[in-house]
Amino acid sequence: MIDSYQVLKRPLVTEKGTKQKEQSNQIAFEVDRRANKILVRNAVENIFKVKVLGVKVINVKGKERRIGRNVGKKPDWKKAIVRIAPGETIEFFEGV
Repeated sequence: MIDSYQVLKRPLVTEKGTKQKEQSNQIAFEVDRRANKILVRNAVENIFKVKVLGVKVINVKGKERRIGRNVGKKPDWKKAIVRIAPGETIEFFEGV
C-alpha cells in the first residue's frame, strides 16, 4: 500500500494546466508509477480535503535526449488530471 504523500509527487504548473483549472476545475499532478485512479482520488481527498469528481491517468513516455553523439532517455512517468467539485479550491494553486 502506497502512502498518500508518496502517491502525489508534485503538481504540474503549465499554461495548459492553468487553463484547465480556470475553465473546468481540473488540476494535474505527477504521480507514482504504481498509482491507479482510486489511490490518486484518495490521496487528493485526504491531503487537500476536497471532493474529487473524476480522475484521468496518463502514462507519459520519456523523451530521447542527445548530448553530442551520446543519446540518452528521460524516464517514463505518470500524470493524473483530477477534477474537483465546483466551488472547492486547493490553496496551493491560488497564487499561480
